[in-house]
Amino acid sequence: MMERLVRNWEKLSSEDVHKGSIYAVSWSPDGKEVLTVSADKSAKVWEISDSGNGTLKTTLTCPGSSGGVDDMLVGCLWQNDHIVTVSLGGTISIFSASDLDKSPFQFSGHMKNISSLSVLRGNSDYILSGSYDGLICKWMMGRGFCGKLQRKQNSQIKCFAAHEEEIITSGFDNTLIAFFYYLMLIQISRISYQDGQVTNEESIGVGNQPNDLSLAPLSPGLLLVAFESGVVFLRGEQVVSTINLGFTVTALAVTPDGTEAIVGGQDGKLHLYSVNGDSLTEEAVLRDTEAPSAEAVVWDRASREMQLKNMLYHSARINCLAWSPNSTMVATGSLDTCVIVYEVDKPASTRMTIKELT
Repeated sequence: MMERLVRNWEKLSSEDVHKGSIYAVSWSPDGKEVLTVSADKSAKVWEISDSGNGTLKTTLTCPGSSGGVDDMLVGCLWQNDHIVTVSLGGTISIFSASDLDKSPFQFSGHMKNISSLSVLRGNSDYILSGSYDGLICKWMMGRGFCGKLQRKQNSQIKCFAAHEEEIITSGFDNTLIAFFYYLMLIQISRISYQDGQVTNEESIGVGNQPNDLSLAPLSPGLLLVAFESGVVFLRGEQVVSTINLGFTVTALAVTPDGTEAIVGGQDGKLHLYSVNGDSLTEEAVLRDTEAPSAEAVVWDRASREMQLKNMLYHSARINCLAWSPNSTMVATGSLDTCVIVYEVDKPASTRMTIKELT
């Protein structure tokens, strides 16, 4: 039958056939129809007669297609009532064979290492994730994948922060290397989006390689960016000051109202600063001299004393930490492939451990 199908394919009208290479074919369970997907970004369902003649039944299109190379369809499967297509960019679309007019269920994700995560402040039901290749995905709690943000340019992402309809990303943008061998433009990007689509994207050079950033949502426009030896102040799209702190900076956080900043150093100290205009004034230095790299410590901001310690339950270095939206729980992630969740008002022994997240 396949030989007859190929022989009769030439009889189809030019409007029916694919306009690009066909990458995959799948038969219906009863053998009377066949599914094809192509580089032209479409999927087609063909009816096959007993004599082997093929006629086009319908052309399937995937919603959200931008027309780019990543939308080329490279794989397909017809399983019972499910018609599945796979794009080069990793989007999987599932159609109903019994109702081909129904919009497909789609899910996707990252093709490269995920480098950053952020709960969307202002709407904690959504999580944004960024990967090394510059892709930002939106996820809804309880549902999963909820779409990709179409950016003007997918520059690499090292870390980002998000609040309501604005995303701040940092990373290398080396587009000028081809023209100036010795020059690397280091940038921060402010991205505005609405309904999952980017409405504006501005790149801002900060002069140093960012290693962390923190947004003050209650102080409009204030953004602090950490680099190896200090902090850069931005207000809106303007760099207003660059401060050298005299030690190697590894982490940074600013309070929501923008009045205080906490800077972590490679020496294991926490430096507390008050924010005065566009400068920092050091108020205190906190340090737990006995804390190993596998222990997390919770400090009380007001008293500047340790509130919870002995959180030594990881077997390897802690790489990341995140607070719950109501600040009652903290989660730590480690090289030991485990996440441990602690309740701040309870002893560390009441922890919950999620194991082997590889």
